[in-house]
Amino acid sequence: MNQREILERGKKKVSWVRAHMPLLAHIEEEFAREKPLSGVRIAVSVHLEAKTARLALALAAGGAEVAVTGSNPLSTQDDVVEALKDEGLSVYAKHGVSEEQYWKDLKRTLAIKPHLVLDDGGDLTALLHDECAAWGNETVGICEETTTGVVRLQKLAANGRLRYPAVAVNDAKMKYLFDNRYGTGQSTWDAIMRATNLLVAGKVVLVVGYGWCGRGIALRARGLGARVVVSEVDPIRAAEALMDGFSVAPLREAIREADFLVTATGCIDAVPYEALLEAKDGLVLANAGHFDVEIDVRTLRDRARSRHVRDNVEEFTLPNGKKFYLLAQGRLVNLAAGDGHPAEIMDISFALQALSLRWLLEHGGELRPGVYPVPREIDEGVARRFLEANGVRIDSLTEEQKRYLGLS
Repeated sequence: MNQREILERGKKKVSWVRAHMPLLAHIEEEFAREKPLSGVRIAVSVHLEAKTARLALALAAGGAEVAVTGSNPLSTQDDVVEALKDEGLSVYAKHGVSEEQYWKDLKRTLAIKPHLVLDDGGDLTALLHDECAAWGNETVGICEETTTGVVRLQKLAANGRLRYPAVAVNDAKMKYLFDNRYGTGQSTWDAIMRATNLLVAGKVVLVVGYGWCGRGIALRARGLGARVVVSEVDPIRAAEALMDGFSVAPLREAIREADFLVTATGCIDAVPYEALLEAKDGLVLANAGHFDVEIDVRTLRDRARSRHVRDNVEEFTLPNGKKFYLLAQGRLVNLAAGDGHPAEIMDISFALQALSLRWLLEHGGELRPGVYPVPREIDEGVARRFLEANGVRIDSLTEEQKRYLGLS
């Protein structure tokens, strides 16, 4: 495929999602009319595919100078990169680059000396607090997309190292209740089925971690006809999984019967090498967490033989003779082996991002460094836009009801 064909394919992808992201289209029209980001430099690190391209273009429509890079080398789609470049944006990303090049691209993105940062996972933020700190002297604030990145922000704040106000977009109700649950749930299984072409119905699925992402993965697995087992370390989440109708068991017990195992914990070594020795022969292993640390892939590569058997599928043979299949090198499976969340889900999340960035620009100078929630008016405003876009009307409280509830 020549360069022109790659560009045209990327444009078609962006055009397709635009037709299915009405909230962001409406915000883009507002931004184009009002230019609230005029003269503002924004550094963006995201899973670089068509839906995130739409967000970058909406910010540019608002008058911003936007520099974009990927937040995971395997999730970058090169045709979308070309489409963004064709729109005049600065893009520093390529699919499958080395770890060294990945960090170089992050630094090139920060070289614009951003007023605002939109991060997904926290790598851009980490650089801005370390070797690229000098490029953050004009930074007003940060918006963070994902659970992992919010945890990293909270650690910086707890250690007294956070330099800026940061909005935890991931923690908005219109984000985690939808993106993390329905988006991760559907896109994870989209990717697993695309990569393996295996039947899910009648199989045993082990979901490691029952946060909002784990809930979505378990829910969709049950919908596909699987028998679902949940492994957890949090007793409250384990109790919730039980009450939701799933079996709950320790990892090393449940892995003996699992046909599919999906991690969604945000923690290192959720599946240690020793547990894999007890796995059922033929287990399909995938990670739905942001970083490739949840499965102990490093020890696995040292102690097991491997070969590639399909795109995004690697077969490992353990010393005990058992075989299992690792998807997408243990990286975020829904983006490394698929197209990520559905467009309608990311429309909600990126509407929150765009409006939170504008809010930070307006109010960041009044805020001390710290981790802040998405303002309620933005969260509820996006919900109302979503309902309107779907032709849904709801009731409103009367003045008497508001007084009764202490709301007026």
